[in-house]
Amino acid sequence: MTPKFDGLEFGIVAAFFVLITIIGFAAARWRRGTTLASLDEWGLGGRRFGTWVTWFLVGGDLYTAYTFVAVPALMFGVGAVGFFAVPYTIVVYPIVLFAAARLWSVAHRHGYATAADFVRGRHGSAVLGFLVALTGVVATMPYIALQLAGIKAIVESVGIGGDWPLWVAFLVLAAYTFSSGLRAPALIAFIKDALIYIVVIVAVIYIPYKLGGYDHIFHAANAALAKKKTGAITLKGFQYLGYSTLALGSALALFLYPHAVTGVLAAKSRNTVRKNMALLPAYSLMLGFLALLGYMALAAHIKPIGGTAKAPDTNTVVPWLMHTEFPRWFTGVAFAAIAIGALVPAAIMAIAAANTFTRDIYRPYIRPNASHSEEALVGKIVSVVVKLGALAIIVGLKLSFSLQFQLIGGVIIVEILPAVVLGLYTRWFHRWALVGGWLAGMGLSIYMLYVTSSTTTKHFGNASFAFSQWGFHTKVTIWTGIVGLVANLVVSALLTLVFRQLPRGSDETRAEDFTVEAPAVTMPAAP
Repeated sequence: MTPKFDGLEFGIVAAFFVLITIIGFAAARWRRGTTLASLDEWGLGGRRFGTWVTWFLVGGDLYTAYTFVAVPALMFGVGAVGFFAVPYTIVVYPIVLFAAARLWSVAHRHGYATAADFVRGRHGSAVLGFLVALTGVVATMPYIALQLAGIKAIVESVGIGGDWPLWVAFLVLAAYTFSSGLRAPALIAFIKDALIYIVVIVAVIYIPYKLGGYDHIFHAANAALAKKKTGAITLKGFQYLGYSTLALGSALALFLYPHAVTGVLAAKSRNTVRKNMALLPAYSLMLGFLALLGYMALAAHIKPIGGTAKAPDTNTVVPWLMHTEFPRWFTGVAFAAIAIGALVPAAIMAIAAANTFTRDIYRPYIRPNASHSEEALVGKIVSVVVKLGALAIIVGLKLSFSLQFQLIGGVIIVEILPAVVLGLYTRWFHRWALVGGWLAGMGLSIYMLYVTSSTTTKHFGNASFAFSQWGFHTKVTIWTGIVGLVANLVVSALLTLVFRQLPRGSDETRAEDFTVEAPAVTMPAAP
């Protein structure tokens, strides 16, 4: 089904788009230092963001089109399995509370701008730092692609054909991030979150009222899923392992992404980081409500628009539900909220990936003597290239659910956990053992992803691996990233015992660096 073009909805979305574009360019002058021609100023906002700015920035960074489009779409398609996102975003903050504070302290003491910076300095290994940087850039691209999938869903729901709006969004996003850096999404995040909260509150009250209440919604959703034979509103026994490993693994992976690290390092103090780990679970409540929109769409008999008969575009389920149930003017507001909710994190992710490439690949291996201004310029250019890569991913991978973009990225990024997170607490692991563990875990994970198919693609079709593919007669699945991480840790530990007589790399950190509340000395120039 192709919807008719709706001028009112499009006009409201376009008006908000123009507003955030203006704000994005104006942000170049907001809380800026003497110049933006350095990675600290362009890519980390000068490391001066307080509690509220950081809360909106990190919230806008982590709660994305994944939250507003992809999770409800998965609930619509497979039922209770899609609810994994709620427990994972609840447990993630206690897990990362102390690690994030330690990373902030050591990064501010030594001027580290990325996780790879820290790894190189902590383990004294340029090779390990390079692998961490490469992993971060590659894992971020499918995450950005998910944001573009959310924008595409809005475009289809408004009734605009073709991919040209995606290119417009790409060009505008590239322009204001190039100009303003991290300050642009930080400022726009205030508008994004305000719109999202308004839309969510209205949706969870108004739509159930129109549909006959939550009791009817749950019964209708369960009946619809049973009819499609794709799932239910409660988990089956064979789904427990896949669900639990998916939730746990996603929690372990979330704050390893470059954009999450960028949000943490942009904070002005260690206390700001701790406060945000305590405040951010407020977004998890919103996520729980948003996930239920998938069930509401089933109860309202919503049919996906776009895609093909074999592979309908389930990303359009929530926008089309809003189009059907809301007044047209409020539908425009809701569409604008979703579109901005995709643009803000896409900008942060591109900036973070650019920081990582520039600081940890370009400067060490291509231009060791690059000036700060050259480093910033390269970062700006790479942020554009990363967005182009994300566009290529969304065109090249035809996944059943756009959520798979994020889940595949999680499988990749979790492999740097031993080098980064364990490195915050110990140097027991030998640097070459960590390299070997990364190779083993990443190799196994990529192989498992490659052999996993879906209804729309033969390879890389799902981040959950079915044991039946190894000849077992069972429906049980497991999140691929957990398997790779276990292999990584085992190999790293065994090789550490083997390599214990080999020289270790120099450690430029000291124990007290991990607990400082604020930089005790002027941060040094980038290595």
